[in-house]
Amino acid sequence: MPTARRVEKMTRVLKNRQQDLTIVCENIHDPHNVSAILRTCDSVGIDTVNLLYNVNTYPKMGKRSSASARKWIKTEKFNKGVDLRAALKQQNFMIYATRMDGDNTKSIYDIDWTLPSAVILGNEHLGVSQDAFSIADESIYIPMFGMIESLNVSVAAAVILYEACRQRQEKNLYPNPAIDEKTLQETLAIWKEK
Repeated sequence: MPTARRVEKMTRVLKNRQQDLTIVCENIHDPHNVSAILRTCDSVGIDTVNLLYNVNTYPKMGKRSSASARKWIKTEKFNKGVDLRAALKQQNFMIYATRMDGDNTKSIYDIDWTLPSAVILGNEHLGVSQDAFSIADESIYIPMFGMIESLNVSVAAAVILYEACRQRQEKNLYPNPAIDEKTLQETLAIWKEK
């Protein structure tokens, strides 16, 4: 049974959960990258991470590297992009796919991250696949001004999520006013058993 202090922390964390902000990991194969993404997701209050694995297999996660964040975040697995899109659209998510830049691609700073948003992050070597681009509503990029043209996928996740976090803080979405007491108590009961 967790201590009163631990329950207080769990309650505070749950009140900050952002159910309408999510990441999609598409065929990311390095367990360290997946682990780092999960840690960032937990730190900004993401409730659920979506896993789209239709080429690579989901990496075997080491207990030490991922357990701390993975324990607190739900994951939904998909092997078809169309099924993922249907699930996200049922929850009114706008779906963004990351790319370096290009025509009809928006800067992450031009997106209203206070709206329901899902961000597709692609494989370390190939980026977001054409299949995943086909389910996205828009493409986004992180502005870069150096010789290197891309960031590590876990770093890109952090940059995007902290811009979303900044915007959501400005709109007083931490703690999340949409979280109802029933959901909070049900999730807290599950967390107490972890």
